[in-house]
Amino acid sequence: MSTLLHKLEAINIRYDQISEQIVDPEIISDMKRYVKLNKEYKDLEEIIVLYKKYKGVLDNITSSKELLKTETDKEFVDMAKAEVEALTKEQEQLEEQIKLMIVPKDEEDSKNSIVEIRAGTGGDEASIFVGDLFKMYSKYIEKKGWKTEILTLNEGTAGGYKEISFSVQGEDVYGILKFESGVHRVQRVPQTETQGRVHTSAVTVAVLPEAEEVDIEIRKDDIKRDTYRSGGAGGQNVNKVETAVRLTHIPTGIVIERQVARSQLKNYEMAMTALRTKLYEAEVIKREQARAAERKSQISTGDRSAKIRTYNYPQGRVTDHRIGLTLYNLDAIVAGDIDEIIQALKLAENAEKLQAGVS
Repeated sequence: MSTLLHKLEAINIRYDQISEQIVDPEIISDMKRYVKLNKEYKDLEEIIVLYKKYKGVLDNITSSKELLKTETDKEFVDMAKAEVEALTKEQEQLEEQIKLMIVPKDEEDSKNSIVEIRAGTGGDEASIFVGDLFKMYSKYIEKKGWKTEILTLNEGTAGGYKEISFSVQGEDVYGILKFESGVHRVQRVPQTETQGRVHTSAVTVAVLPEAEEVDIEIRKDDIKRDTYRSGGAGGQNVNKVETAVRLTHIPTGIVIERQVARSQLKNYEMAMTALRTKLYEAEVIKREQARAAERKSQISTGDRSAKIRTYNYPQGRVTDHRIGLTLYNLDAIVAGDIDEIIQALKLAENAEKLQAGVS
């Protein structure tokens, strides 16, 4: 039996096991375990469909070859040979599809995300570029049919934002957006530059998998909760009602503030989600860095300080430094057309995973 078929047989056994487990009342009563198993079941379902098709193709190839050993009728032999040739091509295509599908997925990939964009070096120009990246992601998110919600924002003095964070909800959001984590550089003539000199500014993007209650449990005694009056963007009821919420996680010292919603309850819910996400992030980064070191990966999403991409306006190009990809369609990219970059990064990651043991 081939290595691939052996792996598929093992996946099929696991699929059958989960099929029985997810209808077990004992497991249904354990929500954390049930949610995890149900997700695994759905992930394996697609692979099982291809596995059955692949097995059928292999069986048909074997039958046709057996027929060729005994058949003497020339017309029948020619038909059998043509069928073997066609089935062999289908086998090769299915194998390529299956190899990519059985690459181990990170368990976080299917989660929603919280995206944080912060101005780095470059003063006002960096803040303006934070605004440009926010527009780029907003347009991309719209094209994907995902939903977004502003969580925090701090406007820049000359436009854009010193920092902005927002949540993104949809299918496989983190698995797609995670490649955006890192330092994004922009090279262009700033609006404030009178002599036409090109400046380089930097912005940091952090994409975090949004943690759910089943991922992180937070004890109420570990949280200090404060309320205060909203100020700044989103605070239409400034100085009237204490709707803003500040949560302090005592064991880690993490402080989360939310004030963009009009109700204290909504701000509290948003703050709790952000706190769970921050606590979960530390675990995720540790795992990502360990995997990246193992594979000597250039596309780790665990290093938030790594320079990943440069947007050069004078030359109209965008370069992703992790995979050496350069595209000369900057206008389209900043207008939200970033699929080509993300797909190239996903392929590179899958290729690394395949080399690391999935073949």
